[in-house]
Amino acid sequence: MELDGSQSTALVEINRGERNYHSLFSSPDAEVILAAKNDSVTSASIYFRLHSHNLKTASGFFRQMFMLPQNSHPDDGIFYLEEDASTLELLFRMISGLPIPQIDSYDVIDPLLDAIEKYDTPGPLSVVRLLVMTPSLLGQPFRLYAIACRFGWDAEAQYASTQTLAFDLYDKEVRKYLSRLSSNALLRLFDLHRARREGLRQRLNDPPFVSGGLATCNNCGAVIDYHTWRELKYKIILEMDVRPLGDSILDQGLSGWPEALACWQAKCAQAGCSRALYDKTETLRVIRECIETLPKCITP
Repeated sequence: MELDGSQSTALVEINRGERNYHSLFSSPDAEVILAAKNDSVTSASIYFRLHSHNLKTASGFFRQMFMLPQNSHPDDGIFYLEEDASTLELLFRMISGLPIPQIDSYDVIDPLLDAIEKYDTPGPLSVVRLLVMTPSLLGQPFRLYAIACRFGWDAEAQYASTQTLAFDLYDKEVRKYLSRLSSNALLRLFDLHRARREGLRQRLNDPPFVSGGLATCNNCGAVIDYHTWRELKYKIILEMDVRPLGDSILDQGLSGWPEALACWQAKCAQAGCSRALYDKTETLRVIRECIETLPKCITP
């Protein structure tokens, strides 16, 4: 997270009380003093001075707090917060209408959202809702999905669920993200992935596809065993579990898989017949049409 010179996060040393005030929040006219959690390296606190009007306007938490009797406020007039200085700086920038730096990591977004939720600040929440849909944060759909479901952002949750179709939900690398989801959000995601697999499976059993087993050649009447199609169909379904998006089936699978090549080369074994058992072009067309009609996102 980088700032230009005009937005420097350097601290201003205030001799009075030897407190380190943040340079953007050090005005003596601001009557509320807030202290961040001690820095883990220096063990020093960073202080922020803000106007009570800004805090009461932007935060339900502080609005309620300032309604309490004065004797319930801290004796030294300082409110000690549990968040670190970097998180509070972003929150207070948003509250105060100051420029915010580019945010390109969910490791910054997650603690910021915790603070936003804790202090009940809908303005900064709306800012973060816009930020998570910027290119730098769209590459992690599971983290976006978790946040969107947490705050009830339906459009963002649907978008993120579509992006998860490129992943296997049973992958160990994905599991750590799934563990952050609520039961309802997790079930909706599994339902989407399963619906795509089962939708394609059902279509592969309908005409013009053969359901398997023995049949007779339309040309010579000889008995045909469609075992090559059964093996390809099984491979397709397995691939939909690994990558429910289905693009790997269309782009590479049906052209290069050994099971696919065996299908396109299969012919009637009857002497003098040799009729091709499968039409590659028609098979790809029907499978493509089916995949394009499968559900693409969770339901609202």
